Amino acid sequence: MTNETRILRVPHVVIVGGGFGGLSAAHALRKAPVSATLVDRRNHHVFQPLLYQVATAMLSPADIAGPIRSVLRHDRATEVRMSEVTGFDLPNRQVLLADGTGLAYDYLVVATGATHAYFGHPEWEPLAPGLKTIEDATHIRRRFLLAFEAAEQEEDPEERRALLTFVVVGAGPTGVEMAGAFAEIARKSLVRDFRRVDTSTARVILLEGGPRVLSAYDEDLGAYARRSLERKGVDVRTGSVVTRIEADAVYVGEERIRTRNVVWAAGVTASPLGRALGVETDRVGRVMVQPDLSIPGHPEVFVVGDLMNLAGPDGTPYPGVAQVAIQGGQQVARNIARDIKGQPRRPFKYFNKGNMATIGRRSAILQRYGFKMKGIPAWMAWLFVHIMFLIGYRNRLAVLLQWAWSYFTWQRGARLITGDVGADLAPPGKPLGTLEHASLPPSEGSPMSRDVQQAHDQGQTVPAEPEGGWMGGDRSQARRG
Repeated sequence: MTNETRILRVPHVVIVGGGFGGLSAAHALRKAPVSATLVDRRNHHVFQPLLYQVATAMLSPADIAGPIRSVLRHDRATEVRMSEVTGFDLPNRQVLLADGTGLAYDYLVVATGATHAYFGHPEWEPLAPGLKTIEDATHIRRRFLLAFEAAEQEEDPEERRALLTFVVVGAGPTGVEMAGAFAEIARKSLVRDFRRVDTSTARVILLEGGPRVLSAYDEDLGAYARRSLERKGVDVRTGSVVTRIEADAVYVGEERIRTRNVVWAAGVTASPLGRALGVETDRVGRVMVQPDLSIPGHPEVFVVGDLMNLAGPDGTPYPGVAQVAIQGGQQVARNIARDIKGQPRRPFKYFNKGNMATIGRRSAILQRYGFKMKGIPAWMAWLFVHIMFLIGYRNRLAVLLQWAWSYFTWQRGARLITGDVGADLAPPGKPLGTLEHASLPPSEGSPMSRDVQQAHDQGQTVPAEPEGGWMGGDRSQARRG
């Protein structure tokens, strides 16, 4: 017998993505006998349900984001690595990084979310930015505020009208929230700040290809949302499919709407890293997973959040919402712990906490199974839930104070236009705010796969913008590791 001490290596878990799914998995693993590494190409987690408030100058980016290292500072067994994941070597259990190195794992959790889908028209992206990241939000804010500055200097009434026409494509929660906020800013927050232009004359047009707004909600709640938007001055147009976008116009069929400011909220497609796993995916790139959220043939690899496709009890895939991502990350952590103890895994079961969406000041809707709420009570519930689930006490206090100040004064506290604006007070025919767009391409050179375009052309259903605010809306990190 020797005096050697045998050292047992604990399993190493690599988590790709610092969104809701990735962070919930990391938190849930803190008591398990594992070491973990979370990899993300950015150093911060974003509370995506409030991204639209950054885009509409209500909040600053720091109010809704937190450094991942700070978020995980109490999880001593978890390291954070800021790097971009380019692929996977599943046979050798390696995560491939952009710097040419590999990261070995015993278990892999992929939670890289989704990004914008432009229905086979990548040329629309710089003209109609979507909202998935902090960069997207500040880019949209820049374009929106520049429109009023340019209108203040514009002498041609027709050009001024185009500058003050804002088009939002897609009437899911993000589209509804953006349209309502744009209308409130133009009619309330800015009216006393400009001398030569009447900001209350701004047009906000919400285009939806389907028959009604907020289609994931019951019809009476969708109708309430529409009435609320129209009372705020939003021109809501359902059954309106966008056929072309130019620098100074949006086409709905043959109708040409002159505008210099378009926001895209019409659809999402999965992160390209789903296809890099080399297993079956659906038409929008979501990975077909087993009931325990592992992928076929590789029980050590799990996929959670927007990137997974798993049918619920009703036979339809679970939605790309925050609570699915959070609960999925927690279930994966529990199954890894059960593996280590030699216990059988348990299938993922989603507990639906309900859907919420805000239409604007004192107006929101809430739906959970047969329970419904709308108006001021739903708005108060929306405020409370969003405050409680923000990352960090500092952010909660900052957002609460900013909301209170804005409520009583109608003012927006983050109306900053950064960068060189000289060239961006654009002449006719050029889009406003032409900073390089920061969104990540979800697939080879196109924001949407050919499969999605084929489905769209055939009139089949493809995932729209995730429904439902915090309780129902994922807004999980749209990024590649």
